[in-house]
Amino acid sequence: MKLILYSHAVQAGFPSPADDYKEGALSLDDHLIEHPAATYLARAAGDSMEGVGIFDRDLLVIDRALEPVQGDVIVVALDGELTCKILDKKHQRLLAANPDFRPIPILNEQSLVIEGVVKASIRYHRKQPC
Repeated sequence: MKLILYSHAVQAGFPSPADDYKEGALSLDDHLIEHPAATYLARAAGDSMEGVGIFDRDLLVIDRALEPVQGDVIVVALDGELTCKILDKKHQRLLAANPDFRPIPILNEQSLVIEGVVKASIRYHRKQPC
């Protein structure tokens, strides 16, 4: 489905009279999903990633085809539990984006599977049904 994309940004202050001009159509699939067969969605839970703009109940767009690099936000299965964290390859750890959470060291004896790179997150500003 293609949606209308306006050529001017939406002001969070006073509106501009030029905001009536349309730039064209935009498909959210084309914009958010680079590898459709390798992309899935999941809901964020908790507040450990608020520092990078991921809040409780946000929708994560996760791409398994992307190779994780230093600083990427990733979803990992760590000893069987899924978590969303920042990858710190340099120091072999996973980082929260909230100072209330300690780094998680990546130890050799742990089972760690990278489930994908978080390409985008979608925040709802209206309460969503469960």
